Amino acid sequence: MNDWHETEIRVRYAETDQMGIVHNSNYLIWFEVGRSEFCRARGFSYKEMEEKENALMVVAESYCRYKSPAYYEDVLTVRTKVEELRSRSLRFVYEIYRPVDETLIAEGETLHLVTDENKKVRSLPVSYKKKLLADEILDQNAFPADQAPS
Repeated sequence: MNDWHETEIRVRYAETDQMGIVHNSNYLIWFEVGRSEFCRARGFSYKEMEEKENALMVVAESYCRYKSPAYYEDVLTVRTKVEELRSRSLRFVYEIYRPVDETLIAEGETLHLVTDENKKVRSLPVSYKKKLLADEILDQNAFPADQAPS
């Protein structure tokens, strides 16, 4: 759907377990970091959407597959994109990798329902839908490279 948005993080000591490996609980937090930065790159923040439109993105499902360990001081890249966007829900997918040795560390996804402050499911405001799909909208309006407008 959209291109990947990349966010760099560095593993902190507190994020590791006794074996020096990143504890599994941190990956969902890093997914949230990637998701928040993805939205900022598209021109808005969660807080703005909540306050201006009374639209909250509630996590309904999460999934993470651990592929390789990460360690203290590793510099990692969280790659985030929107995989699916419906009127009342959206799905983000993630990859976390270590660029220095091109190792995929983890991959996953989160499904979000859009609700109001009372947790009643509602539609995603059109303005935010457009921002989330900005690249796709531009692609749909562009003319193919080998064709002129008619």
